[in-house]
Amino acid sequence: MSATAPDPLDDPRAPLTRERTHLSDSRAALRAMREDVEALDIKDVAANWVNAQVLTRQIDERIKALADLSDTPLFFGRLDYLHAPGAEQAEGAEGERFYIGRRHVHDADGDPMVIDWRAPVSQPFYRASKKDPMDVGLRRRFGYTGGELTAYEDEHLSDPSETAATSKLLQQEIERPRVGPMRDIVATIQPEQDEIVRSGLGGTVCVQGGPGTGKTAVGLHRVAYLLYAHRERLARTGTLVIGPNRSFLHYIEQVLPALGELSVQQATVDDLVAHVEVRGTDEARAAVLKGDARMAEVLRRALYAQVTMPAEPVMVVRGSRRWRVPAYELEEIVRELLGREIRYGAAREALPQRIAHAVLVQMERAGEAPDDRVQDAVARNSAVKAAVKAVWPPADPARLVLRLLSDGEFLAEHAAGILDEDEQKAVLWAKPVRSVKSAKWSSADAVLIDEAADLIQRTHSLGHVVLDEAQDLSPMQYRAVGRRCTTGSATVLGDLAQGTTPWATRSWEEALAHLGKSEGVIEELTAGFRVPTDVITYASRLLPHIAPGLTPVASVRENPGFFEVRAVDGVADVVSACEELLRNEGSTGLIAADARVPALAEALAAAGIAFLAPGEETTEETRLTLVPASLAKGLEYDYVVLDEPRAVVDGEPDERTGLRRLYVALTRAVSGLIVAHTGPLPEQLTGGAAG
Repeated sequence: MSATAPDPLDDPRAPLTRERTHLSDSRAALRAMREDVEALDIKDVAANWVNAQVLTRQIDERIKALADLSDTPLFFGRLDYLHAPGAEQAEGAEGERFYIGRRHVHDADGDPMVIDWRAPVSQPFYRASKKDPMDVGLRRRFGYTGGELTAYEDEHLSDPSETAATSKLLQQEIERPRVGPMRDIVATIQPEQDEIVRSGLGGTVCVQGGPGTGKTAVGLHRVAYLLYAHRERLARTGTLVIGPNRSFLHYIEQVLPALGELSVQQATVDDLVAHVEVRGTDEARAAVLKGDARMAEVLRRALYAQVTMPAEPVMVVRGSRRWRVPAYELEEIVRELLGREIRYGAAREALPQRIAHAVLVQMERAGEAPDDRVQDAVARNSAVKAAVKAVWPPADPARLVLRLLSDGEFLAEHAAGILDEDEQKAVLWAKPVRSVKSAKWSSADAVLIDEAADLIQRTHSLGHVVLDEAQDLSPMQYRAVGRRCTTGSATVLGDLAQGTTPWATRSWEEALAHLGKSEGVIEELTAGFRVPTDVITYASRLLPHIAPGLTPVASVRENPGFFEVRAVDGVADVVSACEELLRNEGSTGLIAADARVPALAEALAAAGIAFLAPGEETTEETRLTLVPASLAKGLEYDYVVLDEPRAVVDGEPDERTGLRRLYVALTRAVSGLIVAHTGPLPEQLTGGAAG
């Protein structure tokens, strides 16, 4: 099988039995590792209760990370290296083999039984080829049914007589039906995906990927890899995954824990900027303008306009002495702070100390020897406090935005030369609002408040942020995300063709600039692994109309999948289509224009068909999800019934956005799609000219 030394695991009489034995032994070793952690006694280790709490939490997390998921393969591949390690050789000893899995497992002597997929020695499992075997003689893939090892498949990479062939096990794993949330793709990562996954922590990567290219999975596996390669650093600085909505986050939330990573936070952009309760909505034009990057300068002007130059001196009384700081000297201090372009709040905190320093200089000239305690006392002097309040008043971000959106004169003053009169009218509230609490804030307003908050006090920065479905963010939302990784890096994931907001991203270069990561590298994934050939070909008819510059996804699936465009008489036929697809193994999604969801829900209930809402986990008993088109993005089902495509398009404010929404809905199926329609299909699907 390979040029390695004989090994009982290669017994030609029972290789599968031998591999099953190794799996059983590895599971036993993992149990032993977990039991060792559970048996740890920290009573004599922790110096105090705080240390004890920290250690207990770390032990609990380690125990969770060592969980053996019975229905998840502990290892999925094997590498047999050709040579011993050397300066130019791979990291494997002669005749040595490595089992590649989701986490590291070692025996009682500390010898590895399973190698973490992220380790350098595992990389050839994803990258090695006939052209570049990377010193690997044999690559073996394993097939599983549930948690039971049932098959294996070998590639002899160093054997010139063996021709390269598509892995049947790999295809089966890619096409395997799904019930429940998104699962990891650690066993099926492709070379171009692996290159992105293993890119360094220091750089930002933007991944443009059409439906089924695995961009979300790549982003999540990149987080897992970075946590492996830079664990100490990211443990200090933190990691965050940002998704478009709660349904999406629930869908992906089990991927990282399955890889043993439990410390990654998840949030939506709305979660990040939740300074106020969002109870209102904006008209499309107002939302676009509030999300425009120009609003950042309007906010900056409005905030710093509150700083006024001192007109009076400051008189500080200490004992029998009076110390006078003249107005011109105060003005020099204020201008110097403004020129440094530090945060408004930080400058305000520095101002009393600067005034106090000016007083101390006078004291020293008078022969006194004041120390730091005297300076702090002067900074707290009532006269200094009063001067600071008058010159550099405290600022509240929500109140600042409230005034901008409700006071036309105030907005006009600070938006002059930035927003024209019509634009100013569009963002102003129709009725004045009395207080922050009574205002019906919109999502776009909350982002403005977050911008103002950062102008006042620096936002905490994380070590790495993953931003998924990024094409739907406004420039101001990009800025909000960028503030969370100013000292870290980001992985940006999206598809320009799936942008369905009025402010959707026009180019990734522009998006990265708003994010503050102009140096980011843009990668494109064009190989489709999840969407069947016939489905992606049909959906790609829309690309010339919604994203003319994008490369269509090319499905690499051998199975073309099931696809049918079906004329129906009404909702009863749509329900029948769902019943038809539910006879297959796996999950089914019924996707429809939001306005049609209530009628379809009623029809399903009348037919006795149980169904779920997006984000609820499918089970063997309930495998149908009723999905409003507005929530379909990022989700995936084995089979899909798409109800009334024309209604999906008409449900959006403009045709291009509607066609993009339709493109999303058409590409949610992994194994089969029925497009059900009573009215005419959009002409863009039937051969109409590009607009």
